[in-house]
Amino acid sequence: MINSPIDEIKNRLDIVDVIKGYIKLEKVGANYRALCPFHSEKTPSFFVSPARQRWHCFGSCSEGGDMFGFVMKMEGIEFGDALRILGARAGVEIKKQDPRIKSERQRAYEICEWSTRFFQQQMSSKNGKLVIGYLTNRGIEEKEVSEWRIGYAPDSWDDLISFLSGKGYSGEEIKKAGLAGQKDGSSKYYNRFRGRIMFPIFDLNSQPIGFGGRVFEINSSRENEAKYLNTPNTILYDKSRVLYGIHQAKMEIRKKDFCILTEGYTDVIMSHKAGMKNTISTSGTAISKDQLLIVKRYTDNLRTAFDMDDAGGLATERGIDSARSVGFNIKVVVMPLGLDPADIIFKDPERWGEIVEGAVSIMDFYFQKAFSAKNPSLPQDKKSIADELIPKIIIIPNSIERHFWIQKLACDLGTEERVILEEISKLKTPLFLRDTIAHKKRERKTRKDLLEERFLMLASKDISVLSLLSEEDRKFFLEENQKIMLVIEGREEGIAPETKERIEYLLMMGEIEEIDDLKKEGLECFTEIKTLYLKEKLKRLRSEMIEAEKTKDFLRVEEITKEINSSSKLLGVQNSSSKKVAEENKGH
Repeated sequence: MINSPIDEIKNRLDIVDVIKGYIKLEKVGANYRALCPFHSEKTPSFFVSPARQRWHCFGSCSEGGDMFGFVMKMEGIEFGDALRILGARAGVEIKKQDPRIKSERQRAYEICEWSTRFFQQQMSSKNGKLVIGYLTNRGIEEKEVSEWRIGYAPDSWDDLISFLSGKGYSGEEIKKAGLAGQKDGSSKYYNRFRGRIMFPIFDLNSQPIGFGGRVFEINSSRENEAKYLNTPNTILYDKSRVLYGIHQAKMEIRKKDFCILTEGYTDVIMSHKAGMKNTISTSGTAISKDQLLIVKRYTDNLRTAFDMDDAGGLATERGIDSARSVGFNIKVVVMPLGLDPADIIFKDPERWGEIVEGAVSIMDFYFQKAFSAKNPSLPQDKKSIADELIPKIIIIPNSIERHFWIQKLACDLGTEERVILEEISKLKTPLFLRDTIAHKKRERKTRKDLLEERFLMLASKDISVLSLLSEEDRKFFLEENQKIMLVIEGREEGIAPETKERIEYLLMMGEIEEIDDLKKEGLECFTEIKTLYLKEKLKRLRSEMIEAEKTKDFLRVEEITKEINSSSKLLGVQNSSSKKVAEENKGH
């Protein structure tokens, strides 16, 4: 019987379909796998089980859970918001009075949605019609205006605030959603956006979470204002985690297996109009690590359509270098001087497709840029070229590709490869690579931890594996793992949520691996677990013996000696047993 919105949503939705909305899944047997969207990897370690309606990463991040947990982690939201998103998808009505749903975030979502509608309504006003005329002259017609929900913010200090107040939202809530400002010491609020063309910015579920406002010069009084004004960081909107157009582009990016990255809203809209619907924008900021991880859910291939020679070129290059370091294949769309994608498309949409198709690899672009206007036969220019290119080469993750570019640089400079390698050895690790290196060096599970986990996985597949152990044998396992054995046997009631989660993980681990003889492997696991336990115990006892001898605690020395003898005897028996098992396996 379904007695809660959560159960009803789970009954109507399949976890595979939910996750497919975010990342590309590959069917393997009864399950699905993918590259984990929560950490960088080259070999798929992320698995989804339709039977269990669970997902888990068996790689370095070890994340896992149900469909709600997945949406929460992907979107960076709370449970109530995930429930609302999945509820809408499943057609399950969530009562607004539910305290888990009517959160501060939900109020902010509602404010952004009502504001988007308000701005759209203003397009029928006198000034709004002028905006439509302006956009039409730029190639953005009414179809695109409607599709992207473009609107107009009147040149007024309080009309939006009055509109939202009438809907039951306070000035402070409107301010927190990024749509109002407040002068120091004043209790009054004012519209943040005034006299601007409004571009709503959407999350992955097509919900408006912020805005970009372009000043619309109806009169000269607006000449001194910033051309673009964006929503400040809010509970919903973080410019380093948002990509304009991703809600429209994500499926096309996956289908075409590459993403076109531009700088502005109109670039995205015009590119979609021209049929390049795999285009998104960073909204004027250098691409961040969080944005890269979003793109990586759909493709490993990027084509950048930035002005690489503008004032923000250095920040752009840093973002591109960061993308390369996590395994993106990057090409540069080389545009005509002084033109952006929107300009090119407005004049000749077909030409834009040709320009994108003719994108060059990022390293070819860097080489062309470094060698342009320089003479590689001159010592100073030779050094300048090397200084510019070596930092780009050392961050290439693949050693074969990296070596190719080292050889090319040496050849193009007319020097020996060893000279380039000497210069590389002098460089420090780039800052953006240090987190990756530190992550790889973090503490891993011990050999014994992994063996115990595997033994429990085998037992979860076949309970008879536990019959290999006597009650005394269980002491060789960690206490938490002994409890899991009791749960598997049905001898433990009132299971803690973390224990239940661990068992789900073990069951999923068992699903993705076929094992011929569970008991045989279980015995091999236990034999090594016991050996490692005894060796670790002997090591600890010998350390304690040294301390007891130093303090002349002879009674404790005698006790430790007995324990060492007992453990050594057990280890000898264990080693003998291990040899016997090995010989039997060899005979078979």
